[in-house]
Amino acid sequence: MKNFKRVLDVELPNKQSAFLWGARKTGKSTYLKEKFPGSIVYDLLRADVFFEFSKDPSMLRERLLAVEGPALKRPVIIDEVQKVPGLLDEVHWLIENKGLRFVLCGSSARKLKQGHANLLGGRAWRYELFPLASHEIGKVDLLRALNHGLIPSHYLQNDEDCRRSLKAYVQDYLREEVFAEGLTRNIPSFSRFFDALGYSHGELTNYCNIARECGVDAKTVKEYYQILVDTLVAQRVEPYKKRQSRQVITKASKYYLFDVGVAGCLTKRNLAEKKGAEFGKAFEHYIFMELVAYRSYSGKDFDINFWRTKTGLEVDFVLGQGEVAVEVKGAGHIDNRDTTGLEAFTEASAPKKSIVVCNEKEKRLHGKITISPWEVFLHELWAGRIL
Repeated sequence: MKNFKRVLDVELPNKQSAFLWGARKTGKSTYLKEKFPGSIVYDLLRADVFFEFSKDPSMLRERLLAVEGPALKRPVIIDEVQKVPGLLDEVHWLIENKGLRFVLCGSSARKLKQGHANLLGGRAWRYELFPLASHEIGKVDLLRALNHGLIPSHYLQNDEDCRRSLKAYVQDYLREEVFAEGLTRNIPSFSRFFDALGYSHGELTNYCNIARECGVDAKTVKEYYQILVDTLVAQRVEPYKKRQSRQVITKASKYYLFDVGVAGCLTKRNLAEKKGAEFGKAFEHYIFMELVAYRSYSGKDFDINFWRTKTGLEVDFVLGQGEVAVEVKGAGHIDNRDTTGLEAFTEASAPKKSIVVCNEKEKRLHGKITISPWEVFLHELWAGRIL
């Protein structure tokens, strides 16, 4: 398999530990092996390791106190740490009393938070690893990215193998992992909710409508969405509220799944060409993934919101408290109909930059709006020239 050079850089000074979060198969374990060769690793996906530490978390302390030589000068890696929350008390003690460093790797902090586990009180920095970003791939095959998604192994597979892998990922991980971790007890209603994700993904979320689909109340649906957020499967995007107006929607949220290929699997989408409504929706999702990855890896931590009026004018992404407005269009030619929402927002909020990301071949200026080919936009984003 091709070895992608990841943008994430986990640099730990002396006595500093870290949490590394990320959905399954994004490459956390591979990254840590390459970043910290020779480190002691405890992988809680291994049944023997899981059962041993579940029965007696103090075994971690006893084992590490017996280690001699230079091995403890490197961080100790605990993979899927959320499976045994009791280990975090031992980790805390070893950090405080023995000056050890840890990288605690996991795919969900929900179980730790719900069980009031010791999250080390700021002693561990937080990092997150996402699916592949354009900066890591180089030249992106757009249709491959939208159909396969950007989980490293999926992106590289042939079409048939990828379809099988995505189906297995959705069935075996996204659904069963939630049940296995005991994050919800009502398995039938959560399964119906999961099926409903296909049509609600990336759209304004109406909890009551989805609740009727699932046979539960709206409060339960909100909790289901929160499970997806806590398990790093989805991101919540809130409406832009800096400039209040009765005509602007300020309460409904949107949710995007962490990977465009996983979303496509849920909706049984297969794109053969770069046009049409389905392509446009997947393309918007892909740009969102790039924005989220850049925000985290750059450390800029800017807000990502959307803007929509009650009359249907919309801007897909408003970045950094209104500093940059981004509309994503799958079209190969942008005309006045495609810029109506962006023009309305630009008039009302005066962002520093208003950009349409699209499939045109060359960058151009349309009044106050920049029309940018997606490759150009992503190059400028990762070069730090968008915000």
